[in-house]
Amino acid sequence: MCGIAGLVSREGVNQQIYDALTVLQHRGQDAAGMVTSQDRRMYLRKANGLVRDVFQQHHMQRLVGKMGIGHVRYPTAGSSTSAEAQPMYVNSPYGIALAHNGNLTNAAELASDLYRSDLRHLNTNSDSEILLNVFAHELQEQKALLPRAEHIFAAITGVHKRCRGAYAAVAMVIGCGIVAFRDPHGIRPLVFGRRVTAAGEEFMVASESVALDMLGFELVRDVAPGEAVFIDEAGALRTHQCVPQKSLSPCIFEHVYLARPDSIMDEVSVYKSRLRMGEKLADRILARYPNNAHDIDVVIPIPDTGRTAALPLAYQLGVKFREGFVKNRYIGRTFIMPGQTQRQNSVRQKLNPIELEFRDKNVLLVDDSIVRGTTSQEIIKMARDAGARRVFMASMAPPVRCPNVYGIDMASAQEFVAHERSEEEIGQIIGADWLVYQTLSDLEESVSEGSSKIEGFDSSVFNGEYVTGDIDAAYLERLSLTRNDQSKSVRESQNGQDHTIIELHNHA
Repeated sequence: MCGIAGLVSREGVNQQIYDALTVLQHRGQDAAGMVTSQDRRMYLRKANGLVRDVFQQHHMQRLVGKMGIGHVRYPTAGSSTSAEAQPMYVNSPYGIALAHNGNLTNAAELASDLYRSDLRHLNTNSDSEILLNVFAHELQEQKALLPRAEHIFAAITGVHKRCRGAYAAVAMVIGCGIVAFRDPHGIRPLVFGRRVTAAGEEFMVASESVALDMLGFELVRDVAPGEAVFIDEAGALRTHQCVPQKSLSPCIFEHVYLARPDSIMDEVSVYKSRLRMGEKLADRILARYPNNAHDIDVVIPIPDTGRTAALPLAYQLGVKFREGFVKNRYIGRTFIMPGQTQRQNSVRQKLNPIELEFRDKNVLLVDDSIVRGTTSQEIIKMARDAGARRVFMASMAPPVRCPNVYGIDMASAQEFVAHERSEEEIGQIIGADWLVYQTLSDLEESVSEGSSKIEGFDSSVFNGEYVTGDIDAAYLERLSLTRNDQSKSVRESQNGQDHTIIELHNHA
């Protein structure tokens, strides 16, 4: 899971990309990077850390130019070393930098082909570097002294033929422009917008529409599955469908958890989709416990994502809605942290209960999802310690039973609390008096309402059905070996305190 942005402007882009990355920070808190271009030179700054920490004033002064791309990163493949921060760069042909959100499911095969057939060297374990080199090779195959839009689109067509998995990417080609493209299933989000200035039109691409809003761009539309959007150095925009057959099957977990509520994705308001999730959860509770037999005194969201669904849920149940937890916003997301102890400690650091809202009450806690169960278990214990008589739990999403292979760093299946367990068994493990999950059909209806283009969803974390059709048991087993807590701990210990800063000022 990452955030990307890119634009060609009539003025310097460094501050604009910085501002865009700050509103995409929720998509990646591990590393940040930006690359700009001026006079056929490239200026790159990337390092581990938050956007505000990576880019200091002296870095911004060096990031000159009216064209650039940016990236915020969570490590889902490779490791968290700063050497794998993005954008990544190659100097053949032309000089190309690329930022990527997603995961290539045939990365190992592609890496072998790049080495044996394309004669290209890989310096990291990142699949983003693989995607960059595949694009560079396909562009080199066009044999153009200075590539034009048709050469760019032909190269993207070649990328789609070779790459499988999820990828929303933005690339900058020195002396040419910026191209953004999305995989043929549209799994990861990508939008583009338009801004009219006194000097003329400007265009921008980003993972979420909030980045466009921040900079005064009007959302034009989502980049279609298999489509490429090219903005040349002069600021002119062209689009091209690079695959003949396409189907829009976005990742449904974006709406459950990843995206900001003020984003519009594939024509759907994330905020309204979460309101509908709350309404459908209320219907499910009322069907299970008619005539107010649910015994709920108050509905309390687990901030922040659970708040939007909890409001209509409480209204429909006819019970009070209250804020019961105060959140420390400077603690990272817990489901990606290696090790149960670290996750448990993080929950206590992140949330603090308001005892008055719990004491002597039957409380329904509303959360976006339950992955390992560690967070839910700790929060329920906190509610009881604060004086709650009974504690119920409602999940906006169905049970998470399968790994995500398309760019979200979820655990191996054996580490999910729902793995081979019933709803009742999960409730007992996390300590809830009762537990209710959203159904998958209700979740998909909540998200698809309002969109005329969504044909289906990647709901693989819930049903194990992977839309790319290339995932088998052997692949999932290999994934489990790299994603489990033990493997993560080993990688982190090997990385140590690696805070290498990469800053290049290269001739194109």
